[in-house]
Amino acid sequence: MLGRRLLGLTVVVVLISLAGWGLFRLYRIFEPDQHGATVTHFTLESSLVGQSLEEIVVAPKGGGVGRPLLVLLHGRNGSPGSYLTKYWFDALARLGSRAPDLLLVNGGDHSYYHDRADGRWGSYVMKEAIPAALKRTGADRHRIAIGGISMGGFGALRLGLQSPGSFCAVGGHSPAMWRTGGETPAGAFDDAEDFERNNVIELSASSTRPLGATSVWIDVGNQDPFVSADSELARVLRQHGQKITFHVWPGSHSGSYWNQHVDQYLRFYADALAGC
Repeated sequence: MLGRRLLGLTVVVVLISLAGWGLFRLYRIFEPDQHGATVTHFTLESSLVGQSLEEIVVAPKGGGVGRPLLVLLHGRNGSPGSYLTKYWFDALARLGSRAPDLLLVNGGDHSYYHDRADGRWGSYVMKEAIPAALKRTGADRHRIAIGGISMGGFGALRLGLQSPGSFCAVGGHSPAMWRTGGETPAGAFDDAEDFERNNVIELSASSTRPLGATSVWIDVGNQDPFVSADSELARVLRQHGQKITFHVWPGSHSGSYWNQHVDQYLRFYADALAGC
């Protein structure tokens, strides 16, 4: 009887071990190769937003000290971890020594990265998140770029307009843009006045070179619902003397579209940061 119990226990242990090894192998298959990059998660106690926010910094292989810093803002209903994919790690590795440190900012569910009733989200990016990343990575505080996807693209362009010349480059990848407050989805702005204060298209028409010497990039898919407004924004910026790279490529408002162009995004930022 004892022998049977020992045999049964041995079988159970072997099966558990095999199952664990299988799960480990599965994890290794789907975990992106970081190519030697170091990913650090940290909690930022924001007094400007009144929340504890989980942030991420990525230092490329070789360490982060002295490198430029690229601030990336995620889309609506997303998270900082949405950038931790093979597409971004692969593209970062291909840049070699030109690769910047990354700060992946937590923008909550639908902050759109501007100061509003539930928190000073724009000020938090500038005054809390970026300084925290510089301290953790040792990145060059004089060479900073900012970009984002969808909601994050809106936020990057809004912050660039708010602080002209503060960034070496500003990028909007399918940025969420609207001509009027009536076009906006629920939660994007507090009210009509909040939209008017943060109307990127109107703000871009308010002065010559509204983002200063900053290099600006905007791209959008030809099937994207924001293609018309994004094209209008690009036209307004050019009309007011802003240096801008603008692309309309095949695709929609989707991860498959952005994944196709990550190399181009990072090359733009690396070039702008190198010449800053």
